[in-house]
Amino acid sequence: MCITVGNSQSNKLKINLNKSGKTYIKGAIRGQFWSRYTDMNPGTTINGENVSNKVDFSIRRLRVGVSAQLTPKIYVYSLFGGNNINLKNEKNFQFDILDFNVEYSFANTLAIGIGENSWDGLSRWTTRSSKTLMALDAPLFSLLTVNKNDDLARGLGIWLKGQVNKFDYVLSFKNPISFGVEAKEKVTDFALNNPRVRTSAHIKYQFLEHESNTSAYSGGVGTYVGKKNVFNIGAGFLYQPKMTSSLVSGKEEFYDFKNWATEIFVDKQLDKTKGNAITSYLGYFNTDFGPNYIRNLGANDFTSGGTSFNGSGNDFPMMGTGNTVFFQLGYLFPKGKHSYRIQPNIAIQYSNFEKLGEPVTVYDIGINMYIKGHANKLTLNYQNRPIYQPNISGQLKVDERKGQVVLQYQITIN
Repeated sequence: MCITVGNSQSNKLKINLNKSGKTYIKGAIRGQFWSRYTDMNPGTTINGENVSNKVDFSIRRLRVGVSAQLTPKIYVYSLFGGNNINLKNEKNFQFDILDFNVEYSFANTLAIGIGENSWDGLSRWTTRSSKTLMALDAPLFSLLTVNKNDDLARGLGIWLKGQVNKFDYVLSFKNPISFGVEAKEKVTDFALNNPRVRTSAHIKYQFLEHESNTSAYSGGVGTYVGKKNVFNIGAGFLYQPKMTSSLVSGKEEFYDFKNWATEIFVDKQLDKTKGNAITSYLGYFNTDFGPNYIRNLGANDFTSGGTSFNGSGNDFPMMGTGNTVFFQLGYLFPKGKHSYRIQPNIAIQYSNFEKLGEPVTVYDIGINMYIKGHANKLTLNYQNRPIYQPNISGQLKVDERKGQVVLQYQITIN
């Protein structure tokens, strides 16, 4: 065995285990830092004091990763860290194991892995890379059960994956976390029962360049910043029997968790010399948690209280039983005299949920400045969300809209 230390700019923490570099151990450290202004939902409180708006500073994500291609067949992946180090949990933040798994590759067409992992079907966003996002954040609605019966959208299980000609596929089986609440009359929520295996699968057809499938995150890139020509169409499903329940006339009824999605992703260089590029995504999601299920959620929320249906802070009806269309579009400006790159972008979530009397429309408008690709970038983003209140007839309608502005800095050492 010949050990050499990688000294390229992009592999500062890499140790090659042979001269070719095909076997290696590699480390990475990444942080996303937020400065934010938020117009709070009605009735929001912090330590019992009413707050209508707030400026805060936080660490949105902290990641420390170690991966190893120990042999041409054996790949080990681990990721440590956590989300949302903010004014509420700064002293008691938990630094956790996020991923720890091993995979054996029989061929490019078939690999099998096991462990704590993020491999899921449904869409490219369920195995998204938070490092390579184009918008400020991932479309969190696609993490359908995040921190309910999973661990930050991860879980223990096995998967099969591979690439066959232009097709890329993954089939995943997971044990959901044993989690649930006591059933209530006509309120659908997670069942307090023996959790059934969660099955999911995703397949995509790659018309142009192939995306990597080395790890769960390598194929869920938000934008390649003009480095790749990609045009994919994909589809997937996610299923778990008897995941939720409610009382119907005093008797507990169980509901299967049934979801499917279709999507198109394009990341295309427009002029190779100028370096300008367009990135676009369009996806349709059909999600079924059971009758009238809805969940309010807000990224990096540290508040309490709330007098609207949304709840407190920046929460809004993010996921539920119904249909969602999600769209992203970004344009990478041509190379200029400076080394940095500029990319304005938009993202829109449009959801029709059974529980609501009016669709959810959330839009983000942002701009990225890539100082050194995704390894060193600034993002300025404005998000606008609806606030729901029941009307005279009891229907949940949009009463007003609120916004938040986030300046994010991302730094990566790898």
